[in-house]
Amino acid sequence: MSSLRNAVSRRAHKERAQPESKKKFGLLEKHKDYVERAKAYHKEETLRAFFRNPDQFNFKMTKTRTVDGVHKLESRANKYNPEELLRMKTQDIGYIFQKVQSEKKKTEKLTATLHSLDNWPSSRYVYFAEDRKEAREIQSRPKSGKMPVSEDIPDHIKRKTAGSYRELEGRRKRVNELEKIYMDMAMQKELQVLTSTFVCYNTTTTPLTKPIDVHKECLDKYSRTLDQ
Repeated sequence: MSSLRNAVSRRAHKERAQPESKKKFGLLEKHKDYVERAKAYHKEETLRAFFRNPDQFNFKMTKTRTVDGVHKLESRANKYNPEELLRMKTQDIGYIFQKVQSEKKKTEKLTATLHSLDNWPSSRYVYFAEDRKEAREIQSRPKSGKMPVSEDIPDHIKRKTAGSYRELEGRRKRVNELEKIYMDMAMQKELQVLTSTFVCYNTTTTPLTKPIDVHKECLDKYSRTLDQ
């Protein structure tokens, strides 16, 4: 079979020519032209790396230093001042609070939908008797809380309902997690505000004569504010 397929004449695929509208830009580059250009470019890169001056100025030199022949960047731990850090913390808290409110609204909407499905009013059945005897028989039947359902609930409805309950449970867990994160971030923000205020007060009005545990002082002050 393969020999027969090879014997059949095939179409000779040619590279497309330069379109008429692009002829003003020159010849259309073929793949072989790209290969030659790439080789020449990499060769030039190799030569530049070989003859590179190690002492040539680079703007990165202003932010690095050499330790035992190894270049190390300057520490950026104190890149932002306390005011900028507090502003960023406030923005983060606002975003978390917005997500908490959004998840709560979605949870309430989903809960109302499922509650309405669970409490769906059952259909009312009316029986017509031919005579008094049949009417007494109908009245003597045991009455249950719900009328017998003629048709079972379809499987796809059951699957959708179960999926909605799983989604509701997941959203409730997410709300609890976001509320915990929000409370932690609010606590950290209050501590940061109290820390900056305490340090500013002690350094401007009362000179420090001994080391002070600022974190402990802030915790005590924050606990007193909560008790009030």
